Amino acid sequence: MKNVESQVLTYLNKSGIVLNEEEKANIEVTDMGLGNIYEEGLQLVVYINNERYCAKELVMLPNQTCPEHRHPRRINGEDGKQETFRCRSGMVYLYVEGKGQISTKPPAKHAEYYTAQREIILYPGDQYTIPTDTNHWFKSGPEGAIISEFSSNSDDSSDIFTNPNIVR
Repeated sequence: MKNVESQVLTYLNKSGIVLNEEEKANIEVTDMGLGNIYEEGLQLVVYINNERYCAKELVMLPNQTCPEHRHPRRINGEDGKQETFRCRSGMVYLYVEGKGQISTKPPAKHAEYYTAQREIILYPGDQYTIPTDTNHWFKSGPEGAIISEFSSNSDDSSDIFTNPNIVR
């Protein structure tokens, strides 16, 4: 995981995103419990996450996939998370509920857990808002990617992944 953290810092530095020491120390690296970080996983830098809003960087290694999930209504009755992704560097294949022609493939080992097929391709400066309770997954291009996420507050425990083997 230290190697992945080093790669994350390199991507951020190359794109001009500066982190303070506390943010560097708190980079989250997750393989979602699947054991193959270079294929399925995500690296996160959380700037703020309070009861009202959340801001973070999602850093993806080359061709890395964040597995399909959704942010449903919460147990307390509040709406699930709504998030806007803004591509900062690289290219991102974003898939949301619906059908369509897809330009890339999900990881073969877990392909059955990727059902969203409406493709949105994000290049630097492009953004897309994902509605609450919408299945979505995303994959970086061959150079990796950095996505700024702006959202309502983040509550990982309420996220529902299509793959039941995912541990978050």
